[in-house]
Amino acid sequence: MVFMGDRSTLLKTGRFARGHVHPAEKLVDEVFAAAAEQYKDTIESAETSETAESIETADGVENAERAETEASADGAETEARHRRAADAGDTASMSVLGALLLRRGDLAGAEPYLRGATADGDRAAANNLGVLLHQRGYPDEAAGWWRTAAVAGSAAAAHALGRHFRERGDEPAAEYWLRQSAEQGHALGAYALADLLEHRSDVGAERWLRAAAEQGHREAAYRLARLLESNAADAAHEVFGRPGLGPRTGAEPAADPGTDPGAPRRAAEGDGPVAGPGHARGGEAEQWYRQAAARGHRRAALHLGAILEQRGELKEAGRWYLMSAKAGEARAACALGFLLRDAGDRESAAVWWLRAAQDGDGNAANALGALHAARGEQQTAERWYRAAMDAGDVNGAYNLGLLCAAQDRTAQAEQWYRRAAYAGHREAANALAVLLLQAGDPAGAEPWFSKAAEAGSVDAAFNLGILYAGRDEDRTALLWYERAAAAGHTEAALQVGMALLHHGEEQEAERHLRCAAGGGSAEAAFRLAGLLDARQPPPGPPALGEPLPEKTECEEWYERAAEQGHRRAQVRVGMLAASRGDVESAGHWYRAAAESGSRNGAFNLGLLLAREGSEREAALWWTRAAADGHGRAALRLALLAARRGELAEGQRWCARAVELGPAEVAERAARLREALHQELTA
Repeated sequence: MVFMGDRSTLLKTGRFARGHVHPAEKLVDEVFAAAAEQYKDTIESAETSETAESIETADGVENAERAETEASADGAETEARHRRAADAGDTASMSVLGALLLRRGDLAGAEPYLRGATADGDRAAANNLGVLLHQRGYPDEAAGWWRTAAVAGSAAAAHALGRHFRERGDEPAAEYWLRQSAEQGHALGAYALADLLEHRSDVGAERWLRAAAEQGHREAAYRLARLLESNAADAAHEVFGRPGLGPRTGAEPAADPGTDPGAPRRAAEGDGPVAGPGHARGGEAEQWYRQAAARGHRRAALHLGAILEQRGELKEAGRWYLMSAKAGEARAACALGFLLRDAGDRESAAVWWLRAAQDGDGNAANALGALHAARGEQQTAERWYRAAMDAGDVNGAYNLGLLCAAQDRTAQAEQWYRRAAYAGHREAANALAVLLLQAGDPAGAEPWFSKAAEAGSVDAAFNLGILYAGRDEDRTALLWYERAAAAGHTEAALQVGMALLHHGEEQEAERHLRCAAGGGSAEAAFRLAGLLDARQPPPGPPALGEPLPEKTECEEWYERAAEQGHRRAQVRVGMLAASRGDVESAGHWYRAAAESGSRNGAFNLGLLLAREGSEREAALWWTRAAADGHGRAALRLALLAARRGELAEGQRWCARAVELGPAEVAERAARLREALHQELTA
C-alpha cells in the first residue's frame, strides 16, 4: 500500500508525524542511490561530469548507522536480539533490522520488516522501503513511499524524491523537494539543489554548494572552489583584459620551459590563483580545494597542487599532486612529472609521465616524446607524439611536424603542421606559413600567418610585419609590428622603435627600444645607447689627477650590447673608454670587435697599439682593416711604409686609400702618392 495523502492527512492519522523520531534514527540521511547508479549521471551537470569523483556517501538508508554499529559490536547476537524483538512486533527493531538487511543486500529479508515498521508509522522505514523498491526496479512505487516519508519530515526521502523527479525531467517538482531537503540541513539535498540551480545558471547555486560544503560534502567543496575561482578569473579579466592578441584556443601550446615549443600545459586552464580584484575569492577557492582534497577528492588535490605550484610552494604542491596521482588522476601524474623534471630527476619524471600517458593523458605523452627527442631517440619520440595525437592532444601533430622538420622531412612536416593548424593550433599555423614562405609560396603563407596572428600568435604577427615590409607596404608592416610588440615580442619592438626614429618620434622610439633592449636585443641596446648619446655633450679630455668619470646610461647600454657581441657597440664602448683615458678597457673592446671582423675595431686597435709603440702589431690590424675596405687604415699603412723607406709599398697603399676613400682620405693619399713618386723618380 502506498500512502499518497497530503501533509494534513498524514498528521491527522498520527502516522509519520514530524515529532515521531525513532531512537535509532541518529544518522542525518546521506546520498540516496549509490545502489542506483543511473541517478549519478542525472544529478551531475556538465561541470560535475568533467570533474566528479565517485558518489561520496552511502545509500540513503536510514537507521543504518545504529544497525551497523550494533552489528559490529555484538555480531550475530545483536542481530538475533533485533530479530526476536521485530518478530514480536517492536517497530524500532523492525526498522533497524530492515535497514541492516537492506545495507547487506538482502532485499527479500528486509522487505517484510520494513513494511511492518512502515505500517506502524516509522518514517525511516518508509524511506528505506522506497530505497528497496527502487533497487528492485519499481521507481514509481518507491517515489510514493519517499513522498510519504518526505511529507513527514525525512530530509533523505525529500532528497531521493527530488532526484527522482529530476530524472524524469520534472524540474519544478525536483526543485521543490530538493529545497525541502536542503532547508532541513541535509548536505546531499543542498548539493543536489545547487547542481540543479547551477544547471539553470541560477545565482542561488553558490549558497547551497556552500551549505553542503560546510557540512563536509567534498564534491560540493570542490565545485564551490571551481565556482569561486571562475568568478575571480572573470572579475580579473573584466578589469585587466584577457591576455594575447586574439581569442585563446584550447589547442595553443604551453609556454613550458624546455626545448619543445609544443610541450603540454603544466596544469589545466584555470588551475592557477587569480591576481587582481578576484584575489580574495581566489584565496577562498583555495581553502575549499584544500578541504575537498583533505577528504580524498583527487581533482581538488590536482587544482590545489596547481595553485601552490604557481605560488612557488613546490614541495607542498608535489605532495598534493602525488596524492591525486596515486588516486588515479592522470593530469596530476603529468604535473608531478614536470615538478620532478624541473628538480633534475628526469628518470622519476618519465615514470609518472608514462603512467599518465598510459591512462590517456596527451600532455604526458607529449612530454615523453620531448624527453626521447632530446635524447636523440627519434622513433620513440614519434611514437609518443602519435599517442598524444590519438589522445586528442593537437600538440602531438604539431610536435610531429617539428620532429620531421628537424630531420629535413619537409613534406611530412607540412602534413603534420596542416593537421594541427586545421585543428586550431596557432603555432602550427605559423610554422606552416614559414615552411610555405621558405618554399617560395608567399601567397600561400600569408593566410596562415593571418590566421595564427588573429588567434594570438605573437611570432605570426611579427612574421606578417616582415612579409609586408618585404613588399614595401611599410604602414601595414608597422601595424603588425606594433601588435607583436604590444605582446612583448622583442624584435618587433626593435622594428617599431627604428620606424619611429626614422619619423623623428624620439620619445616613443625610446620607449620601444627600451622594451626591446630589456628583452635582450643587442641591436636595440645599441640604438638606444646611440639615441641617449646624441642628447649629451661630447666629453672633454680628462684633466691630470682627476678620477675617471662614472659611466653614463648610454655607455651602460653600449656595454650591454657589446657584451652580447654587437661589434659596433664594442667599437663605441672602446671609444668612450679611450676618451676617459681608460686605455686598457679601450684595447679590450677594440680587440673584441676586431676579432669579430669589425674593420673599425681593427683600425682603432691599430691606432692604440701604435701610440703604445707596437707598430708591427698595429700594421697587422691595419692590414686586416684595409683588406676589408677601410681607407684610413690603408693611408696609415702608406705612411708607415714611407717612414720605413718602403716607397713602392707606400705607393701601393696610397693607391688603395684613394680607391677606398672617403674624399678627405683620398685627397691626402693622392698627395702622398705624388710625393712618393717624385722621391722615387728623383
